[in-house]
Amino acid sequence: MTKTVSVCMATYNGARFVRHQLESILDGLHPSDEVVVVDDASTDDTADVVAAVGDDRIRLIRSETNRGYVKAFEAAIAEATGEIIFLSDPVSYTHLTLPTS
Repeated sequence: MTKTVSVCMATYNGARFVRHQLESILDGLHPSDEVVVVDDASTDDTADVVAAVGDDRIRLIRSETNRGYVKAFEAAIAEATGEIIFLSDPVSYTHLTLPTS
């Protein structure tokens, strides 16, 4: 049986790249998997870009205050429901390939 996956992201002012990153991650996920994105009080439109992707597998959590990279990742991990958790660095593009069994 396939285990469920949560990909956790912490974002801050990443509007320019976040859509491409999310699309790349989502291409490798199963319908029962999720991407948990914590936007760490971005001052650009990062959260709006994430929301506009329009995929039900994305869970967006908007922080009211900037808590920093580590705390944002901790918040994403705390919200994750998957049996397997991956962390995705928002600076790089990720091409996620999951096992088929």
